[in-house]
Amino acid sequence: QVQLVESGGGLVQAGDSLRLSCVVSGRSLDSYVMGWFRQAPGTEREFVSAINYGSGNTEYADSVKGRFTISRDSAKNTVYLQLNSMRPEDTAVYYCAARRDYTFYDGVYSLGPYNFWGQGTQVTVSS
Repeated sequence: QVQLVESGGGLVQAGDSLRLSCVVSGRSLDSYVMGWFRQAPGTEREFVSAINYGSGNTEYADSVKGRFTISRDSAKNTVYLQLNSMRPEDTAVYYCAARRDYTFYDGVYSLGPYNFWGQGTQVTVSS
């Protein structure tokens, strides 16, 4: 019932910025963790960032700290990922995902099963 739709990807040069959006429909997000993941060709999917939709607490992968910012707009039922100072190694398909705020993983948003996934949006960063 939960549907996630990403947008905002594209082709940019190193040092440029993008803002990715994830519009969520079908359910209230107050008890959910919303995450961004990415997967480059031939690599495993990796965690990028996440936000506890209710509390606003956030988590970032070390590779993006200081460059990317995750946020949400409750009125628009949308989660954003602002990508600044982009590097070629940021090239990947970016997915938004959602999971319950399971108490077992509470406060560690890089962990736990994300049950709902969007289709992904391609981000390509050229040198």
